[in-house]
Amino acid sequence: MTDLSGKVAIVTGAASGIGAATAKRLSDDGATVVATDVQSDLGQKTADDIGVQFLEQDVGDAQRWTEIADQVKRDHGRLDILVNNAGLTLSQSIEDIDLEDWNRGLKVLLTGPMLGCQNAIRIMKTNPGGSSGSIINIASTTAYTALPQDVTYTSAKSGVRMLTKSVAVYCGQQGYEIRCNTVIPGATDTAILKPLPDEVKAAVAATSPLNRLADPAETAAAIAFVASDECQFMTGSELMVDGGALAIHPGF
Repeated sequence: MTDLSGKVAIVTGAASGIGAATAKRLSDDGATVVATDVQSDLGQKTADDIGVQFLEQDVGDAQRWTEIADQVKRDHGRLDILVNNAGLTLSQSIEDIDLEDWNRGLKVLLTGPMLGCQNAIRIMKTNPGGSSGSIINIASTTAYTALPQDVTYTSAKSGVRMLTKSVAVYCGQQGYEIRCNTVIPGATDTAILKPLPDEVKAAVAATSPLNRLADPAETAAAIAFVASDECQFMTGSELMVDGGALAIHPGF
């Protein structure tokens, strides 16, 4: 277990899946966690089950980001960890996608993390004792290997990788002790996969040499490590939690 005692964290998209597992792991490791999600009923239930605070949030809403960050500052006096996890899938190819859906997807998947980084930096640079903090953006193996049937998700997750690097080097050059890294999960056993037929799930699992789906808790463990003070010289980096999916040649 990592030691996150005394730290305050925001986890977006925390109603289920990787977000819920991350909120639980950070809390178990000693952090004070604020879980957010647009799904208010499920998010509140998940937060109650874990024993953390819940705030409803559409991550694409700039005003709501300001309100969330300001409330965390008022309630807890600081912000040490931000996990930009909220997401969605549209399952539309370049020929299928219309501009409204494209913009809706990018608003959640790319604009949301940008707004999160912006507001986290605003609070983290005024932390008691001086600027400090760890921002973790959740991307995907699709940032490297495209999904032909989800052009928005693929494009946005690739953007998240470079958003992370830009934020990381900016904070370093400004003299802020604020790190920004990307965690890149592979195929994970979340609600997105539950409706799929067993043979489709098996094919998804087979994209990893381990031939299984990740448990959300496995990704949450990696996020907790990156969030901790054990990684103080790690910024602008990408941590793969993909079961080796990107390591194997596609012909084998």
